[in-house]
Amino acid sequence: MKILDRYLIKQFIQIFLFGLLAFTLLFVVIDMMENLDDFIDQEVNIRIVVHYYFVFIPEIIRLMMPVAVLLSSLFTIGRLSTQNELAAIKASGVSIYRLMIPFLGVALVISIFSVYFGGFVAPQANKQKVQFEKIYMKKGVVHGEGNVSFQDTKTRIVTMLYFNNFKREGVRISIQEFNPNNITDLIVRYDSQLIRYDSLTGNWFLIDGVKRTFNGDKETAEFFEKDTLTNLKFKPDDVIKKQAKLEELTLTELQDFADDQLKSGNDPTRVYIEYHSRFAFAFASLVVVLFGMPISANKRKGGMAVQVGKNLAITFIYLGFMKISQAFGKNGILDPLLTAWFANIIFLISAIIGIIRMQK
Repeated sequence: MKILDRYLIKQFIQIFLFGLLAFTLLFVVIDMMENLDDFIDQEVNIRIVVHYYFVFIPEIIRLMMPVAVLLSSLFTIGRLSTQNELAAIKASGVSIYRLMIPFLGVALVISIFSVYFGGFVAPQANKQKVQFEKIYMKKGVVHGEGNVSFQDTKTRIVTMLYFNNFKREGVRISIQEFNPNNITDLIVRYDSQLIRYDSLTGNWFLIDGVKRTFNGDKETAEFFEKDTLTNLKFKPDDVIKKQAKLEELTLTELQDFADDQLKSGNDPTRVYIEYHSRFAFAFASLVVVLFGMPISANKRKGGMAVQVGKNLAITFIYLGFMKISQAFGKNGILDPLLTAWFANIIFLISAIIGIIRMQK
């Protein structure tokens, strides 16, 4: 590694870490001001609030990494240009492509790290964050029947008021079986006060309920104190995953969840978009380096405030492209893979055009 490479990498990493810290603190302060009323209304202890933001920080870091990388590339190249160091480097025979290598190397390492961090570390922290919001801030808690609802098979729908993760039992359960030849034709319905999982046999059994059988216009009802069901496909862990938000699921869990959705006849598009977006957002750090260098390579007046302003403007444009593509993807217009990478593709094309013009 040449002295110039070490110098550029040092400058880049220093600004990246500063930007990541600054944006994370800013995000925490803004979020804290927004949630202050909820903390006060729910009388949340200050120790709990500190723990909440401690587990929230990994998700903030995941979101802010591309922003910090963009700021670092803009400011580093901009300062080289402003102080005539860029002109001196070019005069010594170093091409703009050679100059980009240390920046791209660091950005690639950050992107690879972001895949693991955003795919496994942040979701684990998000699980604690979501639990905190449900317990202390009463967010995401639905009161009433049908809080948990999913399709077990193509002809079976399961709903329950809530599911106790520790006892592995559901309350106020309803299971509806439909005719495979006519999925609008209900043939059997179970309604029970409780459903419990038997880990020894791998079966579910219902407690205090009724089984209704429909045959045309006729209906028969059988009341029972306990009834064992051997044909249910879902397990307790599946119910827990179905209650979880996508932000709580790791990459492995997202893939499994998408496969389960596909097997049960549900549309897994939303899950696939989230899965591919984890990779696309992680490698956004590499794309924004290519995009940011041509912007700051030309010598212009302005200090750090101008660089930060450019950084925020580009960030909003990038997020805007991402949201628009996700809207098309969720409506089935775009393929999930293309949906996730659409913003990166647009920015990469713009970056290549900018680099060609900068070389000229």
